[in-house]
Amino acid sequence: MNQTLGVSIGTSGPGGTNMVTAAGQAKAYHLPVLFLTGHAGAKVTGRPLGQDSTFFASDLVRMFEPVTLFSAMVERGDQLPVYLQHAFERAMYGVRGPVHLCIPYDVQTELTPPFTIPIPKHRYTTVSTMLQEAYDWMERAKNPVLFLGKGVHISGAYAEVRQLAEQWNIPVITTPGGKGSFVSQHPLHAGPYGLGGCPEARMVLESGIDLLIAVGTKLSDMSVPGFTDDMVPQRIIHFDVERTFVGKSFPSETLFIQGDAKRNIEELLALVPAEHKAASQPVRAERSHGGESSSGDAITAVEVMDVLGHTLPEDTLIFGDDGSHSYHAIRSLNIPRPGFFRFDDIFAAMGHAIGYSVGAQIAAPDRRIVALTGDGCMFMHGTEISTAVNQQAPVLFVVLNNGRLDMVNKGMKHHTGRADGTVYDVPLNVTAFAASMGARTFSARTKPEFEEVLREALLIRETIVIEVLVDPEEIPPTLARG
Repeated sequence: MNQTLGVSIGTSGPGGTNMVTAAGQAKAYHLPVLFLTGHAGAKVTGRPLGQDSTFFASDLVRMFEPVTLFSAMVERGDQLPVYLQHAFERAMYGVRGPVHLCIPYDVQTELTPPFTIPIPKHRYTTVSTMLQEAYDWMERAKNPVLFLGKGVHISGAYAEVRQLAEQWNIPVITTPGGKGSFVSQHPLHAGPYGLGGCPEARMVLESGIDLLIAVGTKLSDMSVPGFTDDMVPQRIIHFDVERTFVGKSFPSETLFIQGDAKRNIEELLALVPAEHKAASQPVRAERSHGGESSSGDAITAVEVMDVLGHTLPEDTLIFGDDGSHSYHAIRSLNIPRPGFFRFDDIFAAMGHAIGYSVGAQIAAPDRRIVALTGDGCMFMHGTEISTAVNQQAPVLFVVLNNGRLDMVNKGMKHHTGRADGTVYDVPLNVTAFAASMGARTFSARTKPEFEEVLREALLIRETIVIEVLVDPEEIPPTLARG
């Protein structure tokens, strides 16, 4: 998947510190973003300064270092071409990710001769030298499983992982971040595992796996909670762009395939003799991994996912925010085609899907973009609805409101027997909040109401917020993590 360089501009001091979380999110997603911050002036550094960004105060360069691939201050105008070129190269080549430059005000206003720096337009990918060994492992495996993470989304390897599964007739399981990388109806799809996982996926992993093929996943505690000794695979083929966490989760013999997953799987499939290539498999009838529906009138999150799954157009792109709402989606939302759903289970910044959706809608104005979020995330970053309205971005925000930080609330009760500070005495009025920023608003309390307003909203091309007042007592599928 080709990605262009993104640029984010902030001010000195708190403008920069507020961008650190965004840089951390970009690093978790391997997104090439140039973060630009400022400083009062290079020539006055050391004096008492408001919003000082140097080591005398907030030191933005050091703050950005752990969450970027490169962070530096440009202290003279003649340094700018070299620093920019290095930043572009670090962001775009190899393991990609965010970079940061702090440019003081006097450097910004300094007269500098014009210069041109080429920005890479094509991704240069690494092909592993271990693919023949991986092929041999695949051929010898008796009970393999394919485990897909969000790296499949990043590389755009949707067709390749499907061909890989079909070639060796391998059941497919997705991590929380890998949700949406494989269609729900495919006969080889066993469902999600990890937080939001389903019993069918666990049954596959309990069947005596001799080879786990992990693609684009760190195999973190979000993806493999509750693994018992008898579930640990004998061998692992691990596709990833870098090896920091390879071999760290299980004591299995591990073969690391470094580089772009799409390119490496293409090359692995090329090793299959022509006479042994499998024909494409048909998809089966829709199967749900959902939980129980509500016995009363109040709509449940499971029912919300059911309505979304059979109502949204197939070219929809849903960004799931971090919270119970998205873990219900991981378990219950039908995926009609790859790329339908995106979710981050590693950095997991609450509210990030709100901004992601606005940016995605501006980049793809004709596509249906949906932000699936909750009241807690709205409290944090809901004012970005104003950005959508002012930029005329027709994002559809679906906000599940149960008056609490649900995942935290239920998790604390389950693991500690108590929950503190997780229920709002005065819940957020999402409809009034969104209307105050100029969005078109709807509200629903039951499944029929939600389906009705969703169908109406899909006919309108403007910023829309649907508040869904869901059952506050529904238990989210997130309690497996200790």
